[in-house]
Formats: sequence, C-alpha cells, structure tokens
Amino acid sequence: MFTGIIEGVGRLAGIDTGSGDARLDIEVGNLPFSDVQLGESIAVNGVCLTVVAFSATHFEADASNETLSLTTLGALLPGALLNLERAMRPTDRLGGHLVSGHVDGVGKVLGILPDARAQRWRFAAPQALLRYVARKGSICVDGVSLTVNQVDADGFEVALIPHTVANTAFAGTAIGAAVNLEIDLVARYVERLLGAHSDGASA
Repeated sequence: MFTGIIEGVGRLAGIDTGSGDARLDIEVGNLPFSDVQLGESIAVNGVCLTVVAFSATHFEADASNETLSLTTLGALLPGALLNLERAMRPTDRLGGHLVSGHVDGVGKVLGILPDARAQRWRFAAPQALLRYVARKGSICVDGVSLTVNQVDADGFEVALIPHTVANTAFAGTAIGAAVNLEIDLVARYVERLLGAHSDGASA
C-alpha cells in the first residue's frame, strides 16, 4: 500500500521492450534509497512495481503486458520525470489516502490555470471511472493523492499548491499529457457492498 505522498522524483533511464513486455531502468533521483531491498514495492507514477535489481542510484522493474495496457508506462520516453513512492510501513503517517498502486485507467491533462499561488488542473477521465469521482473526495493522479474540487460529465478539477508542483513530476507535465488514474478504494468497496445488497445478499 501507498499514501500518494511522493517521496522523490526520478527519471526513466531506459526501457527494454524486446521480450514483448517491458523492463524499466529507473534513476531514483532524490528518493531516499539507501535501505532498498530486492523484491520491495515502489510506486512509479502510481503503478506498483517490484524491484528486481538495483544499484546506489537506479533500480529495475518489470511491467507485464497487462500493466502496459492499463497505464502510461509503455509510452514513456527515456528522460521522462517519474513520481516515486516506496511502500508505506505500519508506523508511517497516512498523509494522503490509501493507494493500492493498481491503476484503474488513463486520463489526460485538459488544462492548467493559475489560481493565486496555486494552479487549477483539469483532467479528462474515462466515463467508467468518473462515477467514482466525487467533489471533495480523493483521487490518485500519477501516484499523487489529490482532492477533487469539481467534477462533471467530462472530467474533474484539482488544485495543486506550489509545493506539490515543485516536488512532483507535475513540474514537467504539459497539457495533453496522459496520466495514470486510481480511484479511491473506499468508492470501489462501497459500490461492491451496495451491489451485493441489491442482489439480495445479507450483511
């Protein structure tokens, strides 16, 4: 599990797709990394990946065809900025919201507008996901836990404070860019519970 609070911004050093799936070589940037362990989970732009090799400044992770089909990872070019977060520990503060690292779909940046010292970002989202997006609810965009300010039939809007822009890959994200979206776990389980009751299941 993750919190959606980005710990560091890295870069894609390379991607090998020669075997049909992909192995990513990721430069960790300013991610705290001295105690990394083989097999641990790191969220890369919101996608939970497993460390299969590492050095002092890089790690490698495999992305399956399923992951590539549901996320933006396969379309990234070397040099792309990446939001990185290591899996949370039981003693960590939950500063964002509970994030699984299992991306639900891909959205797109529709607009970026200044709002005093902050910025208002508008995202398009697949219709199948918008039903789970609620005003003042949580959503994870490229691994970043954000609060939804507005939502309509076409997409949603969030506010990014200067700290968030400066300390995430959003600093290098442009209008039109594709982004990974993960809906709030609570919304997913509420729908499941309501569906069970509508089918006549008992509590």
